[in-house]
Amino acid sequence: MRILVFQHVDVEHPAIFRDFLAEDGVAWDAVELDRGDAIPPLAGYDQLWAMGGPMDVWEEDKHPWLVAEKRAIREAVLERGMPYLGVCFGHQLLGAALGGEVGKAPQAEVGVLDVELTEAGRADPLFEGIADRFKALQWHGAEVRRPPQGAAVLAHSPLCAVQAMRVGRRAYGMQYHCEIQPNTVSDWAVIPAYACALDDTLGRGSMPRLEAAASAEMPAFNRDARRLYRNFMALAQR
Repeated sequence: MRILVFQHVDVEHPAIFRDFLAEDGVAWDAVELDRGDAIPPLAGYDQLWAMGGPMDVWEEDKHPWLVAEKRAIREAVLERGMPYLGVCFGHQLLGAALGGEVGKAPQAEVGVLDVELTEAGRADPLFEGIADRFKALQWHGAEVRRPPQGAAVLAHSPLCAVQAMRVGRRAYGMQYHCEIQPNTVSDWAVIPAYACALDDTLGRGSMPRLEAAASAEMPAFNRDARRLYRNFMALAQR
């Protein structure tokens, strides 16, 4: 098995999922789109993942590579039926590439906050073994306003109606961050757009509080990440 991973800033990578991939001996190649890396032919890969980033899906004038990325996502999901895993920006890209609507959220969601599975989410094999309600790290100011046609909404939160969705049988997006590890908050806090969102939402000087809140939940975050990874890999191989 070989996985292609779209990255949009060097500190937003598969994080703890890298450990799980290494345990399973799964090879993966990262394409750093913001650095100008070219997207290789999808025929050489079994899955496509897309990680987070500080840009927005509609900023094609500012980031022209978004056009090719969305085209690749459509090819992977619609034409090839490849398993797809999108996190935060990758979740929004799935929505935008397949005809949904993505825009600025009425209120940014930043912090360790509650996510709740919908009825469809409770029945979906991706969330097998994961509680109906759980805490997750949120750090986003945009959202999927309208999912693609035929998508199933799997989770929501008080501020975001589409926290997770499935398109078709094996394409998944999560708005919340399921992949984090102990250094994630400190790594992301140096990104100007994220630092501004943090200050605007939680107040200046709030990074240590967010780091402490994430640290307190890290065992649960990582337990759920392993379960979600195992479930996704099982789905991908069906």
